[in-house]
Amino acid sequence: MSYGSSVSGAVAMIVGLLVLLGPGSALAGPPTTIPERPNIVYILADDLGYGDIRCLNPKGKIPTPDIDRLAAEGMRFTDAHAGSAVCTPTRYGILTGRYAWRSRLQEGVLGGYSPPLIEPGRMTVASLLKRHGYHTACVGKWHLGLGWARTGSAHFGDEIDPKGDIRSVRYDRPFSGGPTALGFDRFFGISASLDMPPFLFLRDDGCLGMPTTEKTFVRKGPAHKDFEAVDVLPALTREAIAYLDGWGKSAEERPFFLYLPLTAPHTPIVPAPGFRGRTGMSSYVDFVAQVDAAVGEVVRALDRNGLRETTLVIVTSDNGCSPEADFPALAGLGHHPSGPFRGHKADIFEGGHRVPFIARWPGRVKMGSTCDDTICLTDLLATCAAIVGAKLPAEAAEDSVSILPDLLGTAAGPVRQATVHHSIDGSFAVRQGDWKLILGPDSGGWSAPRPGSDEAKGLPPVQLYNLARDPGERRNLQAEHPEIIERLTGLLERYVAEGRSTPGKRLKNDVDVNLQRRRSS
Repeated sequence: MSYGSSVSGAVAMIVGLLVLLGPGSALAGPPTTIPERPNIVYILADDLGYGDIRCLNPKGKIPTPDIDRLAAEGMRFTDAHAGSAVCTPTRYGILTGRYAWRSRLQEGVLGGYSPPLIEPGRMTVASLLKRHGYHTACVGKWHLGLGWARTGSAHFGDEIDPKGDIRSVRYDRPFSGGPTALGFDRFFGISASLDMPPFLFLRDDGCLGMPTTEKTFVRKGPAHKDFEAVDVLPALTREAIAYLDGWGKSAEERPFFLYLPLTAPHTPIVPAPGFRGRTGMSSYVDFVAQVDAAVGEVVRALDRNGLRETTLVIVTSDNGCSPEADFPALAGLGHHPSGPFRGHKADIFEGGHRVPFIARWPGRVKMGSTCDDTICLTDLLATCAAIVGAKLPAEAAEDSVSILPDLLGTAAGPVRQATVHHSIDGSFAVRQGDWKLILGPDSGGWSAPRPGSDEAKGLPPVQLYNLARDPGERRNLQAEHPEIIERLTGLLERYVAEGRSTPGKRLKNDVDVNLQRRRSS
């Protein structure tokens, strides 16, 4: 039996068991009836640019009919931001409602063998919803670290390429600190990005099979013999659909939360055979088309299982598009993955962290509506708390604000006081209203002017942009508005000092946070 078919068989067996056992079983959990609390499906694409979605970028060349249809049935947000310009810190913020720069991770991302980033005992979206009667499932790319069982004293750090001896990892033993330790009832997926070993599927707190060979998907590392990068997005899509199909047949009356962090269109850019060459433009465009189709399949599974009217669906991305998409080639086609914005993945500029955000909730979110309010992906936890009527503990969701008023169309003004942005090298920016202050002279990432470059050395030490007048961040107004720089700098310093950006008890960051922190490289 192939690896893919064994995974499908396991999915079918678990779903069937859930249906047969019914609501009184240990697997299904206690029966809970919570009227008017929606199911929540949160689909997180990986490296999908703001401009890659046609309904947000009419000049874009990539067909995204399924996401566009979802937007027509709900609301599109034009000013949504990831918590970081790269993936691990954004994922930390989504689940905890806390900016990741308050944690030990001050720059970059984790690797597939890195230890858990979310602190034991910290509230997550999953643990909150589970406490309020939800069944919780995570399907997809985790990338928040795992506590791998191992022999000897090998230690793994936060680097992508582990310095410890990975031969010491015991794949036959459960890992700790993963999704099931943080509030998820079920998990199926991979440990980190699709280009980071180990290359094998995980189920709950263990591995599905052993890595008996080595393979290279950008990086080289231990792999299951049947694991192929091209099969991962289809496998995740099938798993999510099986979960929804099983729920549609279940006698349970409690709601569910499905967190679906996809692995695409991140590298390796490997569209499935049915999508390869479909658009006639590029492999990246084909891969985005496959992501769009996957979203469509999940939404149709909701609809055919009678879950449409009772489900809030959100589709977004963890950061901007990566240069691996081949920007010059896409520009030759007339397509710009960041739309009208400057920069891309890793950058402190808008293209690094402004992301697509589409929400559908029939009867609650107005069809075909648009919201221009500034929101952040850290806002999920406070939003879920508002939905279930929960009061958040003082030590949780430090940077999370409920966007429920935006969704319902009842907001009397901006829901956030301000929003903090962070780049791959640890550069900071703060946005309030039309104004964005960047505490650095450069991109903070991979686009020009790069950190440490000769070009950057000749630039002013900070950047100030009025995004209403200059969405492309081309005119630095730092010399003209010192009073705005002083105000925004003071606000950011207060957010750091108080350990939170929301009202409440003063808290501590996990490490000392340096607002002028720069990478040495």
